[in-house]
Amino acid sequence: MNGDRTMRDILNLGCGRKKMADAVNLDISGDVGADVVHDLAAMPWPLPADTFREVHATDVIEHLDDTLKVMEEIHRICQSGAVVHVTVPHFSSANAFTDPTHRKHFSYFSFDYFDEAHPFGFYSRARFRRVRSQIVFDPTWTNKLVHRLANRNPRRYEQRWAWMFPAWFLSIDLEVVK
Repeated sequence: MNGDRTMRDILNLGCGRKKMADAVNLDISGDVGADVVHDLAAMPWPLPADTFREVHATDVIEHLDDTLKVMEEIHRICQSGAVVHVTVPHFSSANAFTDPTHRKHFSYFSFDYFDEAHPFGFYSRARFRRVRSQIVFDPTWTNKLVHRLANRNPRRYEQRWAWMFPAWFLSIDLEVVK
């Protein structure tokens, strides 16, 4: 990174054509005008440790093979207390399976594995605290009710109702714990 880009402490990870003016925009494609062109599967990323106070990972993590390593790399480049905004397709969404570049599928609880209190928290040393999670549905009258019920009891929704009333995506905010 050069010029004023080193002063920015917001990262737009996998920006595609949705660049953010106040952020460092990173993408695999050199055709989208990203500030940093890099394949996120190649680690470590060319970003300094403990730099970002906010990361936006919108519709990108599902395209990568190793979610644990991706989250560890996000953890490495973030400051303590940074907020990471993640958007991924919910596993019940047709979009999760339609796109041939999607490598992973996610549940409301997928990112809980990065909390040291989780029974399988030993999978990674990267630590995040869930600030907010929401199962998002296509906005129809029926889905407004399903949205309320699913987010009130996500475990029951995913175990019993997800295939009858498929969600659209997950919106999750995580706080970096160092």
